[in-house]
Amino acid sequence: MSEDLKDYLDKTAEQVDMMLERYFSDAFGELYKASAHLLLAGGKRLRPAVLLLAAEAVRPGSSDDLMHAAIGLEMTHTFTLIHDDIMDGDATRRGAPTVHVKWDEPTAILAGDVLYAKAFEFITHAVADDRARVKAVAMLARTCAEICEGQHQDMAFEKAEKEVDAFEYLEMAGKKTGALYAASAAIGGVLAGGNAVQVDALYQYGMNAGIAFQIQDDLIDFIAPPEKSGKDRGSDLREGKQTLIAITAREKGLNLSKYRRPDLTPEEVDRAIAELKEAGVVDAVRRVAEEKVATAKHALTVLPECKERQHLEDLVEFFISRSF
Repeated sequence: MSEDLKDYLDKTAEQVDMMLERYFSDAFGELYKASAHLLLAGGKRLRPAVLLLAAEAVRPGSSDDLMHAAIGLEMTHTFTLIHDDIMDGDATRRGAPTVHVKWDEPTAILAGDVLYAKAFEFITHAVADDRARVKAVAMLARTCAEICEGQHQDMAFEKAEKEVDAFEYLEMAGKKTGALYAASAAIGGVLAGGNAVQVDALYQYGMNAGIAFQIQDDLIDFIAPPEKSGKDRGSDLREGKQTLIAITAREKGLNLSKYRRPDLTPEEVDRAIAELKEAGVVDAVRRVAEEKVATAKHALTVLPECKERQHLEDLVEFFISRSF
């Protein structure tokens, strides 16, 4: 990641954190404290950054008017994390107890619902043309439905009687992860007054960037050491998840079912990784991610050359080079 982009992301995260503290640090009542818990626990704040960069690329100087909308996208992301943690039974998130662990499941469900509702309220507080705000709200509503569809698809894959193919996986990743990045970029463009061509290009950028992000997440789960990634290495392998890695391995004749058990040792994970690399699975999956990055960057060519457009290009490159 370039120093310029790192500085921008750090500054944006600081601004987002300050606004979240302003609105949520004095939360009154257990429900609102539960809603604020994960929101205030930190995070990279990438979706707000994408929204603000997209807005600046369309109309320089517009991002200051759209901080509330950027916060709305972070709330949307956080509501999905709260509900995901319940479904996955996860105990920690961002170094803190998950909401359903610190409170209980009914409170966590309602806490996520509060953030879901608040996200739309914050979008309406953006300083923008009324028609643009209506369009942004409609876009976010459609995106939330797609995220739910993607999460349901992902869960259904685990119980599927037939084998999941690469097309189905990419469709799921597009809904579960790509849709919110697509909405972040497109809503930034809409609220900044972008035309239809610009807004569509930003949507395509975000969608492909998000799919690349998800593919890299799957690779990190397999390959990155836990001390670097903060993840339980090989958890997807133990659970037999239908990731692009597993699908590509099957297409190349590799049988990973022997690794599908909870007591898998680190040595066995190493052996699985070696098999995947030797069969060209890892390289093939990386190529798919790189193709998505190339498509995302190409979409941006309809925008004028500027520092913000360059940041968006660098950001999607970072999505597939990160190890966390």
